[in-house]
Amino acid sequence: MLNCGMRRANPLVRFLLFWAVHTLTLWVAGQVFSTVHFDGWQALLVAGLLFGLVNATVKPFLVILTAPITVVTLGLFLLVINALMLMLTAWLVPGFHLTGGFWNTVLIALFVSVLSFLVNLLFGLSRQQ
Repeated sequence: MLNCGMRRANPLVRFLLFWAVHTLTLWVAGQVFSTVHFDGWQALLVAGLLFGLVNATVKPFLVILTAPITVVTLGLFLLVINALMLMLTAWLVPGFHLTGGFWNTVLIALFVSVLSFLVNLLFGLSRQQ
């Protein structure tokens, strides 16, 4: 693990790193899936920023509101929430396009979540300080 002391880093540095991780994972998803499109690097940067903000603000409320169904589905409903966050980001960011339908977006969200987890693990980034 390349911890590099990131847990104690300046909040601005941590913010920029999380933005970079979200942007990187969305870019990789665009390379892997033909149904993810960015009109340019500006759209990718804005999508990475907004995806991180949506995951930090909207997602926790949805997780709490849907806790019963998440428990019943043994956590699988979290994949649906992740897909909804990705769809919300694509809806809000001009130049970021998701095609292929809802279940394709669930697959992309799963890919992005796993890749983001691995990159955060590699660099020692976590939400706890």
